[in-house]
Amino acid sequence: MGLIQKYFSLTETQKEKFTLLGRLYKEWNQKINLISRKDIEHLYLHHILHSLSIAKLTGLTDGTQFIDAGTGGGFPGIPLAIMFPGCSFLLADSIGKKINAVNGIIKSLNLENVKAVQARVETLTETADFVTGRAVSSIGEFYTTVKKLIRQGNKNTLPNGVIYLAGGELSRDIAPFGSRASIYNISDWFEEDYFIGKKIVHIRV
Repeated sequence: MGLIQKYFSLTETQKEKFTLLGRLYKEWNQKINLISRKDIEHLYLHHILHSLSIAKLTGLTDGTQFIDAGTGGGFPGIPLAIMFPGCSFLLADSIGKKINAVNGIIKSLNLENVKAVQARVETLTETADFVTGRAVSSIGEFYTTVKKLIRQGNKNTLPNGVIYLAGGELSRDIAPFGSRASIYNISDWFEEDYFIGKKIVHIRV
């Protein structure tokens, strides 16, 4: 929790929800493997703060809509929903057990701006300003799959598009997108060694 406050100014409600979030994930992780047993001890660094790097990339206008495609255990969607209560988030994953757990976490947090559904991304009919992904597939494959979900027009300074959490050498992956793709180093915002080499890729539609 202190790790989040190191980088973000939080309301009392956000502090309460981020504190509860850690307890909820540990409880649910005993029932279903949302996060590797080894990694759960690093939940705030590896998953919550990593997800919140997107909040460092851009401020968001209330009413902005997100689809978190292949959300898995609810990342980055749930931390972002706590950070941006005026925005709405649709979390989708094909694995029912994970979505059941994610819905349980959402309910316990009393998050009214999030909905989680069991669905393959290809079957979604909703549209959003941004589609987020994290270790789902290659960037090119991910963009091809989700581009139909991104609506035209911009209500934020960051153009509508894909926001993808990735790592490693990405120049070859983003080359086909030309000037539509931008890479941001998360280590520019967070000083922990874990974030060295980790990046956000933004591809505008």
